[in-house]
Amino acid sequence: MIASAGGAAALTGLIFVAISINLAKILDSPGVSSRASEAVVILLGLLLVSIVALAPNQPRIALGSEFLAIGGALWLLVTTSQIRAALLGLPVSRLLFAIRVGLYQVAMISFLAAGLSVIIGWHGSMYWLVPACVFSLVAGVQSAWVLLVEILR
Repeated sequence: MIASAGGAAALTGLIFVAISINLAKILDSPGVSSRASEAVVILLGLLLVSIVALAPNQPRIALGSEFLAIGGALWLLVTTSQIRAALLGLPVSRLLFAIRVGLYQVAMISFLAAGLSVIIGWHGSMYWLVPACVFSLVAGVQSAWVLLVEILR
């Protein structure tokens, strides 16, 4: 979780740099600002989950509830943003949009599964954090690439 926290913090910083460098272009391109907010939200969520997972001697109900609360907030914010992006009818390949949605959804559902399984007390419930961390980081890197490079094409 320490590595995930560090990776999430570094990528969140990169997203903020990308936004500040390309702010005018991001604001001029429909749907790109929501993509930037999705990236910040998912990486901030990963950072928060990593921090609460590192807190020692937490009761499992508290830890699972924290995972559920963070995962639920992430899911609500990102899914709302993705629905809005879909309704805008942006000129984006359906495949690329589906990949983007899939990465984020798998990450957020894994956070929720981790929370629920920790509360229930399933053995190995913390393993749900592995896909949550991996997919959050991949989604963050993909969005950073779009905000730094693809936006300029």
